Amino acid sequence: MQRQALVLSFEALQAELAGLRAAGKTIVQCHGVFDLVHIGHIRHFEEASRMGDVLVVTVTPDRYVNKGPGRPAFPEELRAEAVAALGMVDYVAVNRWPQATEAIRALRPNVYVKGEEYRAAENDRTGGIVLEERAVQEVGGRIAFTGGLTSSSSALLNRHMPVLPREATDYLSDFAGRWSTEEVLQYLDEAGRLKVLVLGETIIDDYHYCESMGKTGKEPILATRFVSSERFAGGVLAVANHIASFAGSVRLLSALGAASSEEPFVREHLHPRVAPTFVYMEDAPTIVKRRFVETYPLQKLFEVYHMQEGTGANGYHRELCTHLAAALREADVVVVNDYGHGLLNAEAIDLLCREAKFLAVNTQVNAANHGFNTVSKYPRAHYVAVSEAELRLDARNRRGPLTDIVRDTAARMGCRNFVVTQGQKGALCYSQTDGFRQIPAFTGRIVDRVGAGDAVFAVTALCVAQGAPIEVAGVIGNAVGAQAVMTVGNREPIDRVKLSKHLTALLRQPASMHARSGVRHEFRQRYRISA
Repeated sequence: MQRQALVLSFEALQAELAGLRAAGKTIVQCHGVFDLVHIGHIRHFEEASRMGDVLVVTVTPDRYVNKGPGRPAFPEELRAEAVAALGMVDYVAVNRWPQATEAIRALRPNVYVKGEEYRAAENDRTGGIVLEERAVQEVGGRIAFTGGLTSSSSALLNRHMPVLPREATDYLSDFAGRWSTEEVLQYLDEAGRLKVLVLGETIIDDYHYCESMGKTGKEPILATRFVSSERFAGGVLAVANHIASFAGSVRLLSALGAASSEEPFVREHLHPRVAPTFVYMEDAPTIVKRRFVETYPLQKLFEVYHMQEGTGANGYHRELCTHLAAALREADVVVVNDYGHGLLNAEAIDLLCREAKFLAVNTQVNAANHGFNTVSKYPRAHYVAVSEAELRLDARNRRGPLTDIVRDTAARMGCRNFVVTQGQKGALCYSQTDGFRQIPAFTGRIVDRVGAGDAVFAVTALCVAQGAPIEVAGVIGNAVGAQAVMTVGNREPIDRVKLSKHLTALLRQPASMHARSGVRHEFRQRYRISA
């Protein structure tokens, strides 16, 4: 009967290996997600086992798997058990850290083994292989690579256990046949060359989690029990934090209230690479949007806005325009998130439209601006991203063809690139060069929509500014949106490495049924709307 490897806690594995090391055994370590064990993994482990006496496999824990919503398909306990069932493996443990480097230092392998695809370190966008090699050398070991068959758990899972709707998997299969992963990811990598100015209102999102108790005894109102609270850097702060993971430099220009400024919180929660400049409104506080949320399901009950639109009498608009004029001379890309709370007046908008080298605009309608804050405020932009409801409100056209509204608005603004987010329907993307593309959503599960549109706009603006085809920018944007709606509020910014891994997993699609049945043209026509 074939033996099965021991699945140990990390601490127990450390103790076990100490004894084996003292006995002179050569310890070999492999590390990975192993979401679906396949023949490529088996051959990898077989070859690794011949490099020493004891083969140890460490598994990435669920919370650190960066392959997008719905992954890993199998929880860490089952993934560890599947690897342990292989006869050539001696010990298995679930890692405690995001990266393998800490596990290498703790386990001190003599040989650390990776697959052939990692031999060329420059092909690893995450830079992880360089750090892993450094870590194994620190503990006196060496790195080695296996050859032979390579395969992809993501491709197999996408084919046999897809987490996305059929419409999305078919679309991605067709897209992957036209655009390589390298071509898509280059726009994330090359964003590091950009100098970005981010402009808009500072908003603090204040979440108060509650449990409903029922109707009060004497009045027809809902009573809740307070559970906990959490605060996030929202509004333009969140946008700047998203961009900081991609761009070469990020300058933020915004306003705080002179009273109740919240400045210590704001500065503490900005990414270290964001350089902020604030003007101060004497007649208004820093905006706080307090949301009362039922803990399960994460359902918002109501909101309270702590704000007062400033009149500008204290001169902060003039000060803002002074800073803006200087910042525009340095910026390659200007990203404007206009939430309609009074920060951007006509003078600032005129300055932006005249002087910005590349102007990306997002305007939002909310309870505080009563629908007056629409994109027509801006007579010019290079890129616009808004929701369908906001664009229809701007056009005063509730039911007309969306393509006509986009085309008319783009022509009026002289805007060559447009993305209209449509929630569960995905996004309608338009450029004067490529016409229209309809891109389905890449997730079916939503935790919280707050901040998702901001995240999509932030990342796609960087891509469009580099000349990315609008369909490529749209696919990147929908991947960003899928990650953003799985996070409560603006708890975590979009990370370049995680997004790259997510996109890589998405684009490992099997050939579509449409391609196999010879009707690829019909499928493409469904997503390419004539310009």
